[in-house]
Amino acid sequence: MNALNGGLRAEWIPDSGFQLRKAGVQFDAVRVDGDDGRRLADLMEELVGGEPGPVVTESNGRRGVYFLVPAGSTVGRPWPRAATTFNAATGRISYVPVPALGGDTWPLMWRYPPTRPGRFVHTLILFNAAYASLN
Repeated sequence: MNALNGGLRAEWIPDSGFQLRKAGVQFDAVRVDGDDGRRLADLMEELVGGEPGPVVTESNGRRGVYFLVPAGSTVGRPWPRAATTFNAATGRISYVPVPALGGDTWPLMWRYPPTRPGRFVHTLILFNAAYASLN
């Protein structure tokens, strides 16, 4: 058990620092940049009455907010323009930055860390919340 990861055992979470993970394997992701992404994360927390599932934020650049959703769940949905999907759709390869649960992970950090293996943001709630707040 790795103390830095607080005992959570998920192979896609690095032991230290951060790593890129191929989307569509363990999870897909939806990125919304800047204040829009932070407001969407707040809305998701409100809608589900607590932590919405794993959400990663960037402190520099686009200041992206990555919502980690079940693998394959972003493909074929008409997401709002402000949302960028990361998945393994045919002919597409994309990667998502994932920080460790502890230690120095700058510029990435967990807004809502994963709580157990297999627990992700609910895609349909995120999809509807994105349309409600981004359009």
